[in-house]
Amino acid sequence: MDNNTKLYVGNLSYDMTEQELKKHFESIGTVNHAKIIFDETTSSKRSKGFGFIEMSDEESAKRAIDKLNGTEFMGRNIIVSAARPRTKKDY
Repeated sequence: MDNNTKLYVGNLSYDMTEQELKKHFESIGTVNHAKIIFDETTSSKRSKGFGFIEMSDEESAKRAIDKLNGTEFMGRNIIVSAARPRTKKDY
């Protein structure tokens, strides 16, 4: 996976599905993968309000940031930025 095509998407509606998220980004370009992060520690498995999108190419990823960051989607102004590589947390 190319990190230049992976995007962080924040301030998502807690009711949003991965399919809805993917469809929204497909207006920009081909989406390889959409993932919403859920809180696995609660019984309701509620969304944490953020997720990740992997676009098919770097140009589509840049266009998604330009066109969708700060826009309204399902009643919330979403945050779209380049995803940072995962780091090991120090506990």
